[in-house]
Amino acid sequence: MAKAALTIAGSDSGGGAGIQADLKTFSALGVFGTSAITAITAQNTQDVTAVEPISNEVVAAQIKAVLDDIDIHAVKIGMLGSPALIETVASSLEGFEGPVVLDPVMLSKSGVALLPDDAVDALVSILLPRATVLTPNLPEAAKILGEDEAVGDDAVLAQGHRILELGAKAVVMKGGHAEGETCRDWLVTSEAAMHLDAPRIETRNTHGTGCTLSSAIAAELAKGVDLEAALTRAHGWLHGAIKAADQIDIGHGHGPVHHFHEVWS
Repeated sequence: MAKAALTIAGSDSGGGAGIQADLKTFSALGVFGTSAITAITAQNTQDVTAVEPISNEVVAAQIKAVLDDIDIHAVKIGMLGSPALIETVASSLEGFEGPVVLDPVMLSKSGVALLPDDAVDALVSILLPRATVLTPNLPEAAKILGEDEAVGDDAVLAQGHRILELGAKAVVMKGGHAEGETCRDWLVTSEAAMHLDAPRIETRNTHGTGCTLSSAIAAELAKGVDLEAALTRAHGWLHGAIKAADQIDIGHGHGPVHHFHEVWS
């Protein structure tokens, strides 16, 4: 039987992030993808020009329709636009016992705010304790904590542990926004911390990397592997997708990664 995963996130008309990136990732990693769309965005590789939220009732109906019929082995949560929607998603997942990957999407690659300030507290108090793993980049981690962005391994680890104190079971501190020739992601749990390194790739085509990593982790968790193995596979696979991104050359701004780099080029 095929494993299946559910993504709860916004739609990206440009195809590089959000629901589109999540479904491509699930498929590329051999997992059947289902979805609940939280918002429609008009965007491309250069800008987000419009955002239209889906009603909370319809979001809840999408989640219920999927969970009532399909055996879902993991859930990935991305763009959520309001405290009320966060409450809706949390209540819709009551009774789901599988792993949940929470990606706290706050800004688009072009700098447009996607999570209002009043929703950050709701995300932390309502959904963060429900998640198996939280996957913030360094600016998002700082926003969650109300602190300056971490610089250096010690500061990154310290912020990761403070996020655990907020109720997270595990956190992946993504290092894509840091400086240096090496991109380092940290997995922080109450028991240990491990890091994964990859050479930083000079490319403009990194649109959707956060969505893609979190959905790749969810796909691997859906297969039944542990979190450390899921992150290791997702991290290496995403590095390959970024490395191959220039081959597809989509758009004139921040293009998408190549989700199917292991399948076609």
